[in-house]
Amino acid sequence: MFVDKARIRIKAGDGGNGAVSFHREKFVAAGGPDGGDGGRGGNVVFQADTNLSTLVDFKYKKRYFAENGKNGSGSRCKGKNGADLVIRVPKGTVVREAQSGRVMADLSTDEPATVARGGNGGWGNSHFATPTRQVPRFSKPGMPGEEFEVELELKLLADVGLVGFPNVGKSTLISMVSAAKPEIANYHFTTLTPVLGVVRVEEGKSFVMADIPGLIEGASEGAGLGHEFLRHVERCRLVLHVVDVSGIEGRDPVEDFKTIQRELERFNPELAARPQIVAANKCDLADPEQVERFCGFVREQGYEVYPVSAAAHTGLEPLIYAVSRLLDTLPPIRRYEVEALPQADLSRLSRNVFDIRLEEGVYVVEAGWLKPALGLVNLEDEESLMYFQRVLRESGVIDRLEEMGIQEGDTVRILNFEFEYIR
Repeated sequence: MFVDKARIRIKAGDGGNGAVSFHREKFVAAGGPDGGDGGRGGNVVFQADTNLSTLVDFKYKKRYFAENGKNGSGSRCKGKNGADLVIRVPKGTVVREAQSGRVMADLSTDEPATVARGGNGGWGNSHFATPTRQVPRFSKPGMPGEEFEVELELKLLADVGLVGFPNVGKSTLISMVSAAKPEIANYHFTTLTPVLGVVRVEEGKSFVMADIPGLIEGASEGAGLGHEFLRHVERCRLVLHVVDVSGIEGRDPVEDFKTIQRELERFNPELAARPQIVAANKCDLADPEQVERFCGFVREQGYEVYPVSAAAHTGLEPLIYAVSRLLDTLPPIRRYEVEALPQADLSRLSRNVFDIRLEEGVYVVEAGWLKPALGLVNLEDEESLMYFQRVLRESGVIDRLEEMGIQEGDTVRILNFEFEYIR
C-alpha cells in the first residue's frame, strides 16, 4: 500500500518536578534544603530512513509521545532526563503543523530534525534558599513539552519527473532507460503509484527519474489519479513531458500538451515554470507529418522536443543526454525551508499573556502557564505563597487586576483556588 500523506499527534516529554527536601543527618543540625532539579523531557525527533518508501505505518498509529523527565529527589539528586522519541520516515518527507500549515522539518537529508522539544525540569527548593529564607518549602514544577498535530507529506526526491496523459508510454520509457520495472499494460492508469528509477548516463554520472501516474483534464481539482501524486513532481528539477504523437487514443497531441500544461499551472504555477523537455513518444506509430506538426508547435512554445519510441527503443539516447546536459545547469533538488513559529503563537506561550474577567464579583485569571506555576506551590507555607505572588507581580497579573479596580478583600480565582486580595 502506497501512502504518502498522514496526520499524527506528537508530544514531547514534560520536565520533571523539582523536589522539596531537607538534609537530615545525625549530628548535623539544620542541614538546609537539598531538593534536586527535575529532569528534562524527551524531544520528538524525525529521522529519514532509506529503508522506508511510504507512510503506511502512520495510517494505524496516530499518537507519539516522548518520555517525561523524572522528578528530582533529596541530596540534590537531579531527575533522569526523558529519552528522545525518534520517528523514522521515508526520505523526502515534509513535516507541517496541521493547524497553520507551516513547515517544521524537511527530511530530505540524513540529518535528524527535532520537531517538538521536551520541557525543562523544575528547580528543587535548594535554589530558593537565601540568607533570609533558609527553609523554602516550595519548588518549581517541570515545564510541559511541546505538543503538535502534524501532517506528514512524502514528496519524492527525484531530479526528473515524468508527466503526461495515461497510456502515453511513461512507464515504458522509464523501464527502458533505468532498472525500474513498473507494471506495463495497454490500458489507462496502469501506474497506480509513483515509481523511481536511476538513469545512468555514463560512468560516474546518473540522475533519478520519477514516473508519476497519468494526469487527465481536471487533475488539479481532483479528477483521476494524477492529482494525488502531483506533489511528487514539486521537488523535481526538470519536468519531462511525455506526449503520444500517434493519436491512436483518438486525441490530438497538441491539445494533450496544452491540457497538461494547464493542469500543472493550476496545481502550482512554479511547477509549470520549471525547466521542461518534451518527449514525442510512439513516433513509430505516427505519420511523419503528425510528428513534425507536433514538434514544430512545441518548439514555438520555447521547449526542446525529441521524437522517440520507448517501446522500439529509438531516440532515447539523445533524449537522455539532453536531460543530463540541462540538469548540469540547474540548482539542486528543492528543499523546503523550516518556517519560524508565528509571532502570535510566540506571544501565546509567553508568561506575560493571560486573560482576566469579572464573574459575579470574582476576578477569574486564566493562562496556560499558571497550572505549572501553581503546581508545586505549598499553599500552607507563607514563603511559598510570597514566591507565587512575586510570579504574579512580574507577569503583570496584579497590575492588570489593579487597573480593573480590584479592592482589598475581593476574591481572585486561579484554576481551582480562590484567594483574597490584600494590598
